[in-house]
Amino acid sequence: MFHLSFLEWVGYAASVLVLVSMLMSSILRLRIVNLVGSALFSAYGFLIGALPVGLLNLFVVFANIYHLYKMFGAEESFTTLEIRRDNRYLLKFLDFYKKDIQKYFPKFEYNNSINSYTYMFLRNMAVAGVFLARDYGNKRLYIGLDYVIPQYRDFKLGKFIYKDKIRFFKEQGYTMLCTIPQSTHHARYLEKMGFHKETLEGNEYFVFPL
Repeated sequence: MFHLSFLEWVGYAASVLVLVSMLMSSILRLRIVNLVGSALFSAYGFLIGALPVGLLNLFVVFANIYHLYKMFGAEESFTTLEIRRDNRYLLKFLDFYKKDIQKYFPKFEYNNSINSYTYMFLRNMAVAGVFLARDYGNKRLYIGLDYVIPQYRDFKLGKFIYKDKIRFFKEQGYTMLCTIPQSTHHARYLEKMGFHKETLEGNEYFVFPL
């Protein structure tokens, strides 16, 4: 059996966290996990007397804090761009991100004949995601796809849609947004955005009253 000291455990934990952070597609999660790992590595370096290790990782800690501050503190521009349902860029976008979309929406298949609303999300004028929805009757709007590409998954776009854009849906005569989550990740996201479970016509949906 290996008997590891407390400092060795700190070093191994720091290594694992830094490694895990490098495997993350979300920039926000990468920064947070890397910050914790770098802080542990810095402490480990100073405690064992390895100043280069401690100082280098301390610099990484401050770099992560700086970038997180920019992510949360900087003013950003969010907007939606309504496009045609057969827009060629949209079709190429959906094809390019098909594998990632399937992780969160495994049953999703694009059918341009049923969409009532087809939008692309723009963040600082860069395409960040897609929103597809259709009229569901009884003043309800069903969300078929609410997808954001990995580097922009920090919930800012979600808050923009489900807070800042609510007036638009109300003006269209809708009283409720609804959808059926296709993965646990999507369900958690919907709950963070303010959706709750409700049974409609015998089926369980996640709904957002307007």
